[in-house]
Amino acid sequence: MQSNPGIDLEKLAAHLRTKRGDRGLRAIAEEIGGVSASTLSRIEQGGAPDLPTFMRICAWLGASTDEFVESSLGLKRKSGAPSEIRLPEAIEAQLRQDGVLPTTTVNAISEMIRIAYQAAAANPGKPNSGK
Repeated sequence: MQSNPGIDLEKLAAHLRTKRGDRGLRAIAEEIGGVSASTLSRIEQGGAPDLPTFMRICAWLGASTDEFVESSLGLKRKSGAPSEIRLPEAIEAQLRQDGVLPTTTVNAISEMIRIAYQAAAANPGKPNSGK
């Protein structure tokens, strides 16, 4: 395991766990392709992936590799760069990464956010009234 690969390993692990949800590591490994379940487990526990694995996982997440480059390296994701990571998933991943709240609480908050976004999508003409 590398000590400082330049990747925000906690963020990568949180996004991986978030998208994986309740599905097993073997199923996700097959879905990603070219990655073993044991490698995914190691990454979810904070281990550093090799470059091809990192790129496969980012593609599966629908995220640019820049999403996970540590800002301490002075490299930042370009604003407007394409990414399929949406705000509700990013919030859930951040809550999981933080580790303060129990999993059941993170799941409940995440579900509330998803429902709110679905309701907003169903009523696109109604602006937020701030009330």
